[in-house]
Amino acid sequence: MKYGLNIRQDGDLDFVSLGALVHRLDPGNIPFRKAHECQIHVSGGEFNCAANLADCFRLKTGIATAMVNYPIGDLIAERVKAMGVRPFYKHFEHNGVTGPNMATVYSDRGFGMRAPVVFYNRCNEAAAQLKPGDFDWNAIFKGGVRWFHSGGIFAALSPTTAEVIIEGMKAAKAAGATISFDLNFREKLWKISGGADRAVSVVRRIVENVDVLVGNEEDLQKGLGIPGPEVGAKSKLDPSAFFAMIDQVTSQHPQVKIVATTLREVHSTNRHGWSAVAWIDGKTYVAPTAQLDVYDRVGGGDGFASGFFYGLVSGEDPEEAVKLGWAHGALLTTFPGDTTMATVEQVRAFAKGGSARIQR
Repeated sequence: MKYGLNIRQDGDLDFVSLGALVHRLDPGNIPFRKAHECQIHVSGGEFNCAANLADCFRLKTGIATAMVNYPIGDLIAERVKAMGVRPFYKHFEHNGVTGPNMATVYSDRGFGMRAPVVFYNRCNEAAAQLKPGDFDWNAIFKGGVRWFHSGGIFAALSPTTAEVIIEGMKAAKAAGATISFDLNFREKLWKISGGADRAVSVVRRIVENVDVLVGNEEDLQKGLGIPGPEVGAKSKLDPSAFFAMIDQVTSQHPQVKIVATTLREVHSTNRHGWSAVAWIDGKTYVAPTAQLDVYDRVGGGDGFASGFFYGLVSGEDPEEAVKLGWAHGALLTTFPGDTTMATVEQVRAFAKGGSARIQR
């Protein structure tokens, strides 16, 4: 028993996530209205964690998700395979005209004082059609699973996706897994999915099953319906407002043993102050503050979560687990795309205070 968690020491899979796969069209720092070409990145908050943990941290990971049998699905499936993630797909047939579709995220990178702009096409999204009974959890977990993860973006997609999350969490818990959830509150998604009141009622039901929660003050306020703290943070890098909310989180959900988040102060699109904090079984931990030169900010939060989860699964001291998450999230902002291109050795070196000196 460590961190208040009883993390399984063995399992055919170290980590399984449940969520939607998406493809992100990225025109670089050209706004979409003037773009001529795009890079295609494969993403999804839950997938990003599984991909990072497999590719960088060399864990055995899987993803339970929807897959459409058409060329965009093939492109996405190829990237899942390349990142070393074992897929558990519920397959859908595309009708050649209207779907069902793999969702598209449009996201330029912005530049300097011009912020990135993100919008979606999630029309007739296959993942939104997932419902309880679509996955054979007993088969997925039969070899043992150590950690199960999902998130608030997937929960917001439809009336059935939250029920799949709860079903998956209960099956994973019965299989001995530690359960995590990234609140990832997205106002636009909840707005068309029942609004603020439904968000709170749905997320609270999910979090009843959760051991490890990821989310900042806004996520905690809007996802769990917890009023804002009386403590005013002096800056975006000040953890006092976050820590002021923990008592309310744990009184509402006493089974939650860990709450963690990143802290980010945006000076410009390409220059961020970066830190991370965690409340772990009654104690608080704060990572150092780094000044980041940001190439592509998308996925940094998932980069933190995956490095942090790796530290916990590996039995690192709490302070080291937070620093591993902080270091990996920082490195992730230096790569194009939403998933990692770092190695675990680079992450550990940065967590120890590594520099950007050339490696010869």
